[in-house]
Amino acid sequence: MTPHRLRIATGDVIVLYIDECHLVWGDVCGYVWGPSNERVTVPIVNQRARQSYYGAIDARTGELMVIPVEAGNTQWILIFVEYLRQRYEGKQLVICWDGASYHRSIELCEYLEGLNGGLSQAAWWITCVQFAPNAPEQNPIEDVWLQAKTYVRNQWHRCQQTFQSVTDLFEEGLNAMVCDFAKLRSYLPDSEII
Repeated sequence: MTPHRLRIATGDVIVLYIDECHLVWGDVCGYVWGPSNERVTVPIVNQRARQSYYGAIDARTGELMVIPVEAGNTQWILIFVEYLRQRYEGKQLVICWDGASYHRSIELCEYLEGLNGGLSQAAWWITCVQFAPNAPEQNPIEDVWLQAKTYVRNQWHRCQQTFQSVTDLFEEGLNAMVCDFAKLRSYLPDSEII
């Protein structure tokens, strides 16, 4: 990204780390302290309860954007990418993400061709960069999901045996988060993370 360094620094090019997260009932389970002679359990009412989220971190500012979605699929990734385009209207986006099938789908390729078609690669509105296969440790947004799920586990006593209380805690953890991860700074060392 060296050729774009100045344009990234000025905010003309926005680098975003994107991924989806699937929150499930089991995410509330973790290690807790309790009497050594008693087993501590957290009742799980519905193992199939699930909420998916798409999230993005702005590499320069550390700003976190998360929206709940119905599923991790091509339809929803197109909606999320369009949301980001509107959020950063008039800016070129560099999207860094994993190799999920819907990140490489025919529909997404057609969307990008329609958006970028006829432009030189340097002028593309959206450029997609794929992390190495099976390497979630490369994507800073994975740290967000881990911290938010850890928050839920640390607050398990506030769960009211409803999946809604789990999603509320997850979103509370996201809202309280400051995205200042070493991994995020390693990609753009001159970033303006607050």
